Amino acid sequence: MTPAVLGLVLFASLAHALWNIAAKSVSGKGYAFVLAYHGLSAILLAPIAIWLLVSGTHEFSLSLLGAAALSAVFHIAYSVSLQSGYDHAPLGVVYPTARGVGPIITIIVAVLFLGERPTAPETIGAFIVLAGIAVVTVHPKRVGGGRTTNGGYGTNSHGVGRGLAWGGLIGTFIASYTLWDDFSVNHITDSPLLYFALSEICVATIMALGIVTIPGGAGRRADFTAILVGHKRALLTVAILSPLAYLLVLYAMQQAPVSLVAPVRETSIIVGTLLAWWIFGEKNIGMKLTGAVVVVAGIGLIALG
Repeated sequence: MTPAVLGLVLFASLAHALWNIAAKSVSGKGYAFVLAYHGLSAILLAPIAIWLLVSGTHEFSLSLLGAAALSAVFHIAYSVSLQSGYDHAPLGVVYPTARGVGPIITIIVAVLFLGERPTAPETIGAFIVLAGIAVVTVHPKRVGGGRTTNGGYGTNSHGVGRGLAWGGLIGTFIASYTLWDDFSVNHITDSPLLYFALSEICVATIMALGIVTIPGGAGRRADFTAILVGHKRALLTVAILSPLAYLLVLYAMQQAPVSLVAPVRETSIIVGTLLAWWIFGEKNIGMKLTGAVVVVAGIGLIALG
């Protein structure tokens, strides 16, 4: 991985951690918030997609649209489960677990279905990542659970268990969209920008239909209005930083193997863990930071392997 590509991925990691902190600040309105920020991202990206097509720089095809639509399904599953996870468990557990599990699943899929064989450092790194996740989620003292007055959570075993479960589910979706998007930008289109813009438009369209047709739509529409009125800063932050972070990753995946890009982008774990302690008052920062460093060390071995 060249220094330039590494710089892209590390900057994407910082942007990713920041937008996750903003997303954590919006609770109880998961579906509506996801629709709102993906919808705004789609509005911002649509003129760019139109210009790329009209100018003849890139061509539209049904295979491109199909790839973007499948990517949209994976990203919807990821985004909705992420918001739900943040509503029900500590960010300091959900975030590092999800970001650590994703690369592990990617390696397993690559070995079982893509014929890849990880080197010894990659295998060791995978186990170190799992060990780091355990450090993040195990606490020497049990304290009262539940949400704290500043939006954080206690660190009892029940909250940790929820965080592990949500993190594992989210990590599965991370691996799914990472593997598919890597294939798409290397075999279906040479324009990550057009591909991602179409994907965001598909996400917004599918979720807009869902808020009308899925039972409970009236409540979600009320949540949507409340988000537009009361969460403008979080909405704008996520709508800008989320696509920026992932576009950088897509460009990086065109220039470096996904087995390197996917793990390195998880350096966002350290930023996310520190911000969870600082902003939301989540406890046991020493253990969480130690675990986060262990996770990143394992990711480093995976990348170097």
